[in-house]
Amino acid sequence: MKEINDIAEWLIQSGALVALFSFAWKYLRPYLDDKKAHASTEQSKALWALLETVADASVSSLVSSNQTGTQKFASAVNKTMTVMEKQGYKVTTETAQTAVQAAYEKSSLTGKDNKKEEAVG
Repeated sequence: MKEINDIAEWLIQSGALVALFSFAWKYLRPYLDDKKAHASTEQSKALWALLETVADASVSSLVSSNQTGTQKFASAVNKTMTVMEKQGYKVTTETAQTAVQAAYEKSSLTGKDNKKEEAVG
């Protein structure tokens, strides 16, 4: 046990521990930075998936309402922003508009025919 304590004390007093830590940090930092960037990217993907789901639900809920297209769009954007804020995410109006527009274009409930169906029919 005394030998282990002597080795630990020598590492501390000689500065070898600091050198070892600096060496390890030099090689671990890029790895940790990559992990951080990857986590940020995955979080952004998950946030966008949630935003798309909320926008799809907003568009679908307004399909049968008696409003003009512009009013439906504005309502869907407001609903999308409200739900995202309740979930704790701050979404800009432009981002919500983009998600709602994409949801409208993908939705089969909006009465918009696909180009393929027009070509066949």
